[in-house]
Amino acid sequence: MADQTEASKEKAAEPAKPEPKDQLVETQHQIMIGDQTIAYKVITGTLVLKEEAEKTGDKAGEAEGEKAKASVFFIAYTRTDVDDAAEAAAKRPITFSFNGGPGSSSVWLHLGALGPRRVQLDEMGNLPQPPYQLTDNDASLLDVTDLVFIDPVSTGYSRPVAGEKAKEFHTFKKDIESVGDFIRLYTTRYRRWLSPKFLIGESYGTTRAAGLSGYLQERHGLYLNGIMLVSSILDFGTVDAHPGNDLPYVLYLPTYAATAWYHNRLKGRYQKDLRKLLNEVEEFAAAYYTTALMRGATLSAKARIYTIDQLSKFTSLSEDYLDRVNLRIEIMRFTKELLRGQRKTIGRLDSRFTGVDRDAGGEMPENDPSYSNIAGPYTAAFYDYVRGDLKFESDLPYEILSFKANAQWKFEEHENRYVEVAETLRKAMTLNPHLKVFVANGYFDLATPYFATAYTFNHLGLPAELQANVSMGYYEAGHMMYVHLPSRAKLKADLANFIQSALPTA
Repeated sequence: MADQTEASKEKAAEPAKPEPKDQLVETQHQIMIGDQTIAYKVITGTLVLKEEAEKTGDKAGEAEGEKAKASVFFIAYTRTDVDDAAEAAAKRPITFSFNGGPGSSSVWLHLGALGPRRVQLDEMGNLPQPPYQLTDNDASLLDVTDLVFIDPVSTGYSRPVAGEKAKEFHTFKKDIESVGDFIRLYTTRYRRWLSPKFLIGESYGTTRAAGLSGYLQERHGLYLNGIMLVSSILDFGTVDAHPGNDLPYVLYLPTYAATAWYHNRLKGRYQKDLRKLLNEVEEFAAAYYTTALMRGATLSAKARIYTIDQLSKFTSLSEDYLDRVNLRIEIMRFTKELLRGQRKTIGRLDSRFTGVDRDAGGEMPENDPSYSNIAGPYTAAFYDYVRGDLKFESDLPYEILSFKANAQWKFEEHENRYVEVAETLRKAMTLNPHLKVFVANGYFDLATPYFATAYTFNHLGLPAELQANVSMGYYEAGHMMYVHLPSRAKLKADLANFIQSALPTA
C-alpha cells in the first residue's frame, strides 16, 4: 500500500506534458498560369486533431474537453488576387488532395500535377541527372480551385502525438476518419463551408476518397460537389489474382497489350494504332477470354489453341509460355517476361520505363524502375521547397512513402473478402445526386489497370439518371500520368473542365 502511495506521489509530481499545438507559417507568392498572373498565399504546417474526451465516475459520459490524437501536416494554397478576397475565398472552389500507398505522402500530386510548382523532368518523364530542380507549373489547378494537400498520419511530417500509437491510424477505417476529421477541421477553421468542395486522390487515395464520400456526408454533413480519382482502385478483387479469382487476368490484358505496343513488340496491324488495338483487345477480353477461363478444364483443345494464339498476338509473349502459365499472365511475371530477350524489366507504375536486374532469368523484378525514376527528384525537391519557399522548418524526416505504415495496414472491416468501396461511392452519389466523379486512367498503368476501373464503374449500380455524373479521361502514360508532359497538359484541361461542370450553374 505504501509503495502504491509513493508511486502515486511520484506520478503527481511529474511535470505535465506540453499540450500539442498547431504550427503554421504563411507566405505570399505569384505565378503565371496561361495568360493570368495569379497571386496566392500558402499556409504550411500542422493542425492538431483532437477527439472529445469523457469523464468517468459519477458523471460518466459528460464531455470533458478534447484529447489530442495526431498532428497532421498540410500545405494549403489560396488565391488572393480577387476582389474582397476574404469573402470570395468562402465561396471559391476548394480541393483536398492526397495520394495513396497506403503510406504515401501527398507529394506526388502536389509537385507533379496540381500545385504551382512542379518537379522538372524531361518531356517523357525520365530521371534527370542530380541535383534536381523545381519549376513553375503552368498546368497547376490553382487558377480554378484553391488546393489543400494532406499528409495522412505517419506520412510526410504528420505524426501521432505523444502517448498515441502510429499503428492505430494504419487501418482502413481510422485512416478515413482521421483524414475526414482534418477536412472538417480545416473547413471550419478557414470558413470554407460555403465553398464548392472537391476531393482528388491517387491510387489508394482513390480508395480513401470513395470512403470519404460516405464518411463526410454521414458523420459531418459535408456534401461534395465532385471527386477526382487518379489511377483508381475501388475494388481490390479486380486486381488481386488468386486461384478462384480469374477476373484480374482478364482486366489486365488491355494494359499488357498497350505495354507491348509501346515497346514495339507487336506485329502487323496490332502495332499501328493504340486505340484500335485496345478496342479489339477489350472486346476479346470481355466476350471470349472471360468465358475461356471460366470453363477451366472443360475448355476444348481447339478453344485453348485459339485463346493462346490471340493472347500471343496481343502481348507478344510466346505461345509456349502462355501454355505453361495456363492462359493466366501474372502482372509481376509480365514485367519480367516481356523484354526478357533484351535482359530488361518494365515498370509496374508506368510500363514505359525499363530497368535491368542482376538475374535476367528470374521470375520477379528486383525493383520498379518507374518508381526509382521519380523517388529521388520528388524527395529532394520537396525538402528544398518546404524550407526555402514555404519557410516551414522541421528536422523530422519527411516520409515520402512509409513502408512501415504500408506493412502495418489493416483492413479489418473487409476480413475474408476483398476491399471494396465502390458501394460507398454509389450510396453517396444517390444521397447527393449532384455529386460528380471524374476518373483519370493511364494506358500504361500496371498498378491500377484502366480496364479494371471501367469494370468497377460499369458495375457500380447507379440509376440511369446518375450515370452521366461519371466521366473518364485516358492518357498515354502510367499511374502518375502527369510525369509525361503531354499527359499533364491534358489532365489539367480535363480536371479544370470537370470542376467547372460540377459547380452550381446559378
